[in-house]
Amino acid sequence: MTSHKTPQTMKPATAAKKLNVYLEATPAEFREGVVSRDELNDLQANPPEWLRELRRNGPHPRQVVAARLGVSIGGLTRSGITDPLTTEQINALKADSPEWLQRERATQAEVRKEAARVKEKIAARRSR
Repeated sequence: MTSHKTPQTMKPATAAKKLNVYLEATPAEFREGVVSRDELNDLQANPPEWLRELRRNGPHPRQVVAARLGVSIGGLTRSGITDPLTTEQINALKADSPEWLQRERATQAEVRKEAARVKEKIAARRSR
C-alpha cells in the first residue's frame, strides 16, 4: 500500500508572517485561502508583483517596522505606534529622529551589547 501524502498547509496569517508582510494588505485570494508549503516556497523564491510591492512600500507589520527603525516591538508599543507603517512613514520617522526613537535605539543597543557579553562568557566557560 502506498500512502498519499497530503501537502502541508498553513493559514494565510502564518504565511504572511513568514513572508514578512502585513496580512490585511495582501490580495483577497491570499487572505481567503490556505497556503501550501510549496506555494510559500514559490512565493519566497519568485515573489509576484504584489509581494514585491508590499515588501518595498508596505504597509509593514510591526516586526518589520521595529527592525527597520532599530528598536524592539516593545519600544514601538511604548512610543504609541501600534498600527502598521509604510516605508515612507518609517523613513520620515528616521529623518525626524524623535526623542523616543533615540531612547529606544539606545536601549536596543544596550540589550545587544549585554547579549554579546553573555554569549562570550558562555563561550569562554565552554572552552575551559
